[in-house]
Amino acid sequence: MSTIENKELKYGFKMPVFGMGTWMMGGNSERDAGNNGDADTAALIAGLERGITHIDTAEMYAGGFAEEITGRAIAGIKRHKLFLSTKVWNTNLSYDGVLRAAEGSLKRLGTDYIDLYLVHKPNDDIPLKETIRGLDRLQSEKIIRNIGVSNFALKRLDHAQALSDHKIVANQVHYNLIFREPETSRLLDYCRENDIMLIAWRPLQKGGLTDRGKEFLKPLCEKYNKTLYQIALNWLLSQPGVATVSTMRSLRHLDENLGAVEWQMDKDDIEFIRKKFPEQQNISDVPLS
Repeated sequence: MSTIENKELKYGFKMPVFGMGTWMMGGNSERDAGNNGDADTAALIAGLERGITHIDTAEMYAGGFAEEITGRAIAGIKRHKLFLSTKVWNTNLSYDGVLRAAEGSLKRLGTDYIDLYLVHKPNDDIPLKETIRGLDRLQSEKIIRNIGVSNFALKRLDHAQALSDHKIVANQVHYNLIFREPETSRLLDYCRENDIMLIAWRPLQKGGLTDRGKEFLKPLCEKYNKTLYQIALNWLLSQPGVATVSTMRSLRHLDENLGAVEWQMDKDDIEFIRKKFPEQQNISDVPLS
């Protein structure tokens, strides 16, 4: 069993540095009628058995079925041992919509509170003030423990915090060896300066390293006796104020990724990769907004 460390903000919020994602479990944005969820439930249970305590999901994933799958996987586990994050979709960002969405997520997850509740993506057609008012109420009533956002650019994140009575503790964005928009936009610096956790989604870019990228990382693989993808994951995990989640639907994938935890890359190597990795791009395939 692996020991997944927590990262903690000065504010006091803490979360596991590595968690299991659920995107594509049970379907895409709609439920796959041919998927009963059993295999995906088993994958999550395998991760829990190996020491992972954070599961990240969303009401949009498989039309809510991914939350049901998560609920199946955690059934019988003492709630205080888990860290559950889920997200409200951008069509439900009115004040009443946020409250209804949270209620639906609680039922599908089979829990009475959510550790981290995130705005999945911005919606300029709904005033952000209304969204934040709903989130503030949920936290005041302890239905959610913490407020987060996802895919927010620096200015929008700053505005959201100015509107909120509670601390916004996390921003979940596309960030990995290849996609560096959080660095080039100064979002990563802003999060560190303002005591906000940056949670990287798609940390391995769907295995998208080319031969050029693999050659660049080979010396580090040899130095740490780790695989390419363990190096890519640990580069994120070793950075201050950064956590990540990854969907792992096979035991092979799960066990390889767990080889990225319980060790830390040298600071010089982190910065070497940051500056010299040959394939980095400044704009994500889902740009911050």
